[in-house]
Amino acid sequence: MAEVVFDKVKKAYGPVTVIESFDLAIRDKEFMVLVGPSGCGKSTALRMIAGLEEVTDGEIRIGDRRVNELPPKDRDIAMVFQSYALYPHMTVKENLEFGLKIRKTPKAEMDRLVSEAANTLGITQLLDRKPKQLSGGQRQRVALGRAIVRKPSVFLFDEPLSNLDAKLRVQMRAEISKLQRNLQTTTVYVTHDQVEAMTMGHRIAIMKDGKLQQVGTPLEVYEQPQNLFVASFIGTPPMNFLSGTIAGNGTILKTSGFELPVPEALRGAAARKDGSKVVLGVRPENIREAGTENRRGAQEPVVPIRVVIEFVEPLGHEVIIHGRIGDDLLVAKTEPHHAPQVGDELSLEIELAGLHVFDAETEMQLQAA
Repeated sequence: MAEVVFDKVKKAYGPVTVIESFDLAIRDKEFMVLVGPSGCGKSTALRMIAGLEEVTDGEIRIGDRRVNELPPKDRDIAMVFQSYALYPHMTVKENLEFGLKIRKTPKAEMDRLVSEAANTLGITQLLDRKPKQLSGGQRQRVALGRAIVRKPSVFLFDEPLSNLDAKLRVQMRAEISKLQRNLQTTTVYVTHDQVEAMTMGHRIAIMKDGKLQQVGTPLEVYEQPQNLFVASFIGTPPMNFLSGTIAGNGTILKTSGFELPVPEALRGAAARKDGSKVVLGVRPENIREAGTENRRGAQEPVVPIRVVIEFVEPLGHEVIIHGRIGDDLLVAKTEPHHAPQVGDELSLEIELAGLHVFDAETEMQLQAA
C-alpha cells in the first residue's frame, strides 16, 4: 500500500509562504500529475514527499507512515529529475548499479535488477556507454532505469521531459505511461505542460500560488472547470472569455456584441445574480462554422453569430480562426477543407451545451441546481 497523503501541509521560507494548507490524497497505484505555472509550488510539494524540503506544518504520509522527519533514503521513493543527474564518469550499467551498491545489494540480485530494468527500457545495448555518448532520450531512459531498479513504493518525476524536443517528448510520454501501467507503482509527476498532464495522469491536481485549485480526471477538469484559472489553464487553444451581464431575471447573458440564453440548468443560479457581471467561457471546439455538423452528435441548441476574421491558423487537420465580434475576439476551430481569409465575414454558431458562466467577482463557475 503506497498511498501518499498531504494533510494541511504548509511550506514557508521565513515570512514567505509558498504552500498553504495543502490537502491531497494520492491513491495507491495512481498516476497523479501536479500541474501549474512556474512558481505555483508543485515542485516544492514533490520535494517535500522526497524529503528534500522540510515541512513547515501539517503532515505527509506514505502508506501508513508519517514521513515528515524521515530522511530521503528511508522513504522508499525514487526520483527522476529534469536534468537526468547521471554520473558522467560512470557507464550506464554503473549508473544503474550505484544506488543498489550503496544499499549493499548482493551482486547476483543487483545484476538481475539491472538486467530487468535495461530490458524493460530497451537500453541493454547501451550498458557499456557513458552518458556523453547517449542522446537526450537515451539519457532519460537511463535516469528512469536508475529509479526502476530500486523497486520503490513511489516514483517522483520533476519535469523529466522539459529538455527533450517535441517529437521525443511525445514518445517519452507514452513510454512513461506504459511503464507506470506495467509496474503499478504510485507515481507523482510534476509538469507545467497541460498537454502532458491531460495525456498522462489518471487524475490531475491544478495549482496556483501554492494553493490547490481543482483535482479530477483530465476530462472532469476540462469539461467542468471550477474556476476561471482552471478554465484558462487547461485546453489548447485556451477557452474564450467574454465579459457579460446577467439579465432578464436570469434568462439572458448580454455581451458587447450579442446575447445568449442562459442554459436551462443554470437559470436558478443565474436568477439569484440578475444584473451581476459574469465571464462567459466557451471552448474553440464549441464554436463551429454555420451549417456544419454538431461535434457532440446531437441536436443541441446553438446561437448564430457573425465575426470578422482577423487571423487564420491552418494546421492541416483543422483551421483555427480568430474573429472579432463587438469588443471581443473569439477563437474557433473549423474544418480543414477551406480556410477563410483575413477580413472575411463568417457565420458561426455557439453550442450552448459548451457554455460556462463564471462569477466575475469570485471567479467561480455558476453551478447547476
